[in-house]
Amino acid sequence: MPIVRIYAHLNCSNLAKSLLWYEKLFGRAPDARPMDGLAEWHHGDHAGLQLFQNEKDAGHGTLTLIVDGLRNERGRLNVAGLAPGPVEPATSTSLVKLSDPDGNAVVLAEPGRA
Repeated sequence: MPIVRIYAHLNCSNLAKSLLWYEKLFGRAPDARPMDGLAEWHHGDHAGLQLFQNEKDAGHGTLTLIVDGLRNERGRLNVAGLAPGPVEPATSTSLVKLSDPDGNAVVLAEPGRA
Protein backbone atom coordinates (compact mmCIF):
# COMPACT_ATOMS: atom_id res chain seq x y z
CA MET A 1 0.00 0.00 0.00
CA PRO A 2 1.81 3.15 -1.14
CA ILE A 3 0.65 5.97 1.16
CA VAL A 4 0.51 9.39 -0.46
CA ARG A 5 -0.77 11.51 2.43
CA ILE A 6 -1.86 11.01 6.07
CA TYR A 7 -4.49 13.09 7.87
CA ALA A 8 -5.23 13.07 11.56
CA HIS A 9 -8.95 13.38 12.25
CA LEU A 10 -10.72 14.89 15.26
CA ASN A 11 -14.43 15.27 15.89
CA CYS A 12 -15.97 18.41 17.34
CA SER A 13 -19.46 19.32 18.52
CA ASN A 14 -19.49 22.84 17.04
CA LEU A 15 -17.32 23.43 13.98
CA ALA A 16 -17.64 27.23 14.08
CA LYS A 17 -16.42 27.36 17.69
CA SER A 18 -13.66 24.81 17.10
CA LEU A 19 -12.46 26.60 13.96
CA LEU A 20 -11.60 29.65 16.05
CA TRP A 21 -9.60 27.51 18.49
CA TYR A 22 -7.68 25.60 15.79
CA GLU A 23 -7.01 28.80 13.85
CA LYS A 24 -5.22 30.06 16.97
CA LEU A 25 -3.39 26.74 17.37
CA PHE A 26 -2.10 26.68 13.79
CA GLY A 27 -1.89 30.46 13.39
CA ARG A 28 -4.04 30.43 10.25
CA ALA A 29 -7.43 29.57 8.78
CA PRO A 30 -8.06 26.08 7.37
CA ASP A 31 -6.62 25.32 3.96
CA ALA A 32 -9.75 23.59 2.68
CA ARG A 33 -13.44 23.11 3.44
CA PRO A 34 -14.09 20.09 1.16
CA MET A 35 -17.63 19.45 2.43
CA ASP A 36 -20.15 20.70 4.97
CA GLY A 37 -18.96 20.12 8.52
CA LEU A 38 -15.31 19.52 7.57
CA ALA A 39 -12.22 21.74 7.72
CA GLU A 40 -8.68 20.75 6.80
CA TRP A 41 -5.27 22.15 7.62
CA HIS A 42 -2.51 20.91 5.34
CA HIS A 43 0.99 20.61 6.76
CA GLY A 44 3.56 20.13 4.05
CA ASP A 45 2.83 17.75 1.22
CA HIS A 46 2.09 14.65 3.29
CA ALA A 47 0.21 15.48 6.50
CA GLY A 48 -2.81 17.36 7.75
CA LEU A 49 -5.66 17.60 10.22
CA GLN A 50 -9.30 17.07 9.42
CA LEU A 51 -11.74 18.62 11.90
CA PHE A 52 -15.23 17.21 11.50
CA GLN A 53 -18.47 18.23 13.20
CA ASN A 54 -19.75 15.06 14.87
CA GLU A 55 -21.18 15.79 18.29
CA LYS A 56 -21.63 12.13 19.22
CA ASP A 57 -17.90 11.36 18.97
CA ALA A 58 -16.46 14.75 19.94
CA GLY A 59 -13.91 14.96 22.73
CA HIS A 60 -12.44 11.45 22.52
CA GLY A 61 -9.40 12.07 20.31
CA THR A 62 -5.75 12.95 20.64
CA LEU A 63 -3.62 14.98 18.25
CA THR A 64 0.16 14.96 18.71
CA LEU A 65 2.20 17.61 16.90
CA ILE A 66 6.00 17.36 16.75
CA VAL A 67 7.39 20.91 16.87
CA ASP A 68 10.64 22.84 17.05
CA GLY A 69 10.86 25.54 19.72
CA LEU A 70 8.40 24.03 22.20
CA ARG A 71 8.82 26.80 24.77
CA ASN A 72 8.21 29.49 22.15
CA GLU A 73 5.11 27.67 20.90
CA ARG A 74 3.82 27.32 24.46
CA GLY A 75 4.27 31.08 24.93
CA ARG A 76 2.46 31.84 21.66
CA LEU A 77 -0.45 29.58 22.58
CA ASN A 78 -0.67 31.12 26.04
CA VAL A 79 -0.85 34.63 24.55
CA ALA A 80 -3.55 33.34 22.14
CA GLY A 81 -5.63 32.28 25.17
CA LEU A 82 -5.44 28.51 24.61
CA ALA A 83 -4.19 27.74 28.16
CA PRO A 84 -1.39 25.27 27.42
CA GLY A 85 0.00 23.26 30.32
CA PRO A 86 3.60 23.48 31.51
CA VAL A 87 6.54 22.03 29.62
CA GLU A 88 6.84 18.45 30.88
CA PRO A 89 10.09 16.51 30.48
CA ALA A 90 9.80 12.89 29.38
CA THR A 91 12.44 10.25 28.67
CA SER A 92 13.41 11.40 25.19
CA THR A 93 11.15 14.37 24.55
CA SER A 94 9.45 17.37 26.13
CA LEU A 95 5.69 17.86 26.03
CA VAL A 96 3.05 20.55 26.37
CA LYS A 97 -0.56 19.40 26.73
CA LEU A 98 -3.77 21.31 26.12
CA SER A 99 -7.40 20.56 25.35
CA ASP A 100 -9.62 21.85 22.56
CA PRO A 101 -13.16 23.13 23.28
CA ASP A 102 -14.56 19.56 23.25
CA GLY A 103 -11.85 18.04 25.42
CA ASN A 104 -9.81 16.42 22.65
CA ALA A 105 -6.20 16.21 23.81
CA VAL A 106 -3.64 18.20 21.85
CA VAL A 107 -0.02 17.42 22.64
CA LEU A 108 2.97 19.37 21.38
CA ALA A 109 6.20 17.39 21.55
CA GLU A 110 9.82 18.30 20.89
CA PRO A 111 12.50 15.61 20.79
CA GLY A 112 15.08 16.06 23.55
CA ARG A 113 14.79 18.30 26.56
CA ALA A 114 13.25 21.70 25.77
